[in-house]
Amino acid sequence: MERQGQQSRYLWVPGATTVGMVCPDGVILASEKRVSYGYLIISKGGKKVFKISAHIGAACAGLVSDMQILVREVEAYANLYSLDVDRPVSVRSAAKLMSNLLFNRRLAPLITQTIVGGIDEEGTSLYVLDILGSVIPDKYAAVGSGTEIAIGLLEEGYKEDLTIEEAKDLVIRAIKSAISRDTMSGDGIDFLIITKDGTREESIKF
Repeated sequence: MERQGQQSRYLWVPGATTVGMVCPDGVILASEKRVSYGYLIISKGGKKVFKISAHIGAACAGLVSDMQILVREVEAYANLYSLDVDRPVSVRSAAKLMSNLLFNRRLAPLITQTIVGGIDEEGTSLYVLDILGSVIPDKYAAVGSGTEIAIGLLEEGYKEDLTIEEAKDLVIRAIKSAISRDTMSGDGIDFLIITKDGTREESIKF
């Protein structure tokens, strides 16, 4: 009975496949659109990619409510910072701010893995955060239930001199590969593409 209870708890962990990648011209954040709890698909149009500022974004995997609360708080603090010092917040500062919010909630954690990326005076950068607020810089990353499948393609195909379009194609292949094997991921991909010219959102369905 105890073993059955453990299995049923694992079924209700929310799934996702979320990817971030840095290239010389910008940063790509992407996630598939399915929101599922165990065997039940709650939504086929969930959004897990968020804009924090004009040149910073976040992509998450986990509970949708926790993602939304976390990103809303970081966006508010980033706006206050910009008003206070009259310059935009850096990517590293935004990631550290999110880290502090997650760590402060460590006893009642927000169930979300997060990728923060963007472009600032130091160039393009990407940070991966777990539910307790660890901040890990990287060139590419994948979080969520489809991580094991997506990261294999990213490892094989990533090069530091990729163009935005080449990086986008690699991200699409990685997420499609994860979707083909991970039942908790699917129904399309949302993108946040950040360059020195600004931020644009794109979406594809399949």
